[in-house]
Amino acid sequence: MIHYNKFTLDNGLRVLVHEDATTPMAVVNVLYDVGSRDENPAQTGFAHLFEHLMFGGSINIPEYDEPLQMAGGENNAYTTSDLTNYYIELPAENIETAFWLESDRMLSLAFSEKSLDVQRKVVCEEFKEHYINKPYGDVWHKMRELAYSSHPYRWMTIGKELSHIENARLDDVKSFFFKHYRPVNAILVVAGKVTTEQVKKLAEKWFGDIPTGEKYVRSITAEPPQASAHLLEVTGKVPLDALYKTYHIYPRQDQRYYTADLISDILGGGGSSRLHQTLVKEKKLFSNIECYHFGTVDAGLLSIEGKLVKGVKMKDAERGIQEELEKLQQTVIPERELQKVKNRVESLLAFEDMSLLNRANNLAFYELMGDAGLMNAEFERYERVTTADVHHEAQIIFSEKNANTIHYYAGNQV
Repeated sequence: MIHYNKFTLDNGLRVLVHEDATTPMAVVNVLYDVGSRDENPAQTGFAHLFEHLMFGGSINIPEYDEPLQMAGGENNAYTTSDLTNYYIELPAENIETAFWLESDRMLSLAFSEKSLDVQRKVVCEEFKEHYINKPYGDVWHKMRELAYSSHPYRWMTIGKELSHIENARLDDVKSFFFKHYRPVNAILVVAGKVTTEQVKKLAEKWFGDIPTGEKYVRSITAEPPQASAHLLEVTGKVPLDALYKTYHIYPRQDQRYYTADLISDILGGGGSSRLHQTLVKEKKLFSNIECYHFGTVDAGLLSIEGKLVKGVKMKDAERGIQEELEKLQQTVIPERELQKVKNRVESLLAFEDMSLLNRANNLAFYELMGDAGLMNAEFERYERVTTADVHHEAQIIFSEKNANTIHYYAGNQV
């Protein structure tokens, strides 16, 4: 059970405090309710570009990292399809430095052509390195477009295409900032050797005067049910043939999401999972194979991907996967197998809670979903899943019309 207190400033900033006197450290986590799903389809990659720009200095603090390092702190950030998260970890006695830094860039980020130019180049290089020049780097760009027809998950967080980042202009960037990076669209979590009273005073002092901003109301077209299977064949400069399959699953708060999550563990959760045991160890069709999902807030994708053993035909590899999926669809799994993956999830959740940083991140995420208290009910929702649920959902998820497949061939063979 993760205990926390919550209050809201007059400008709409939600503040959560998790007191932990067993550590000398503190975490200050600021989550903004904006991800790549909130971008203009003609200007994608902005949420991620902005993550970089936020470290380019504010009007009052030209070098973000310098004062933080002097206070013994470390920081980082990440952007997903659903959110942008910034966090600082530092000795609790120096916590005011983190409030000063985070509030100043929320209030007065320094917008300059120079900063934009520097960060645009950084992001463009990242795009080239990971998505254009890297083997299989383009596969998720292709897969998202194959799987989604209307939802903005159809583009990657890095952006749909390089030109969108290359053409980002200062006015566009300012507009994005003032639309999304406001107190009313943010969640502040402070965890560690702090008191709620102390955090209240610091939050009022440093964030209280920042203008509220306009509450961002999301209006996203829901992805319609997929009516037929999609297949794409690709040939590239890659060392091995690879097979990628995705299937639409459920939104993060849907109880069926937890069933789908356990199904991904049954199929691909480590060396004892069904796909690894059968298709890697026994049949030797794949050199490695994984099954996982994206954990997105809106309805996301469950993915199966693997590299084929040299000489194995694509149709044989695909048949091998299909046979394993049919076993799940046709036969109710043993109770002990389900319990085994539930135990694995329980231990992962417990391990996650050991880290102060993870606790702060998770409180912010569950608050974004509507209630930080959901964090404490997470394992109960896994416990509710039955073998009958797994059997039922396997038939729905792995329906042939719900499948999106990419055959990725090495060299010139097809």
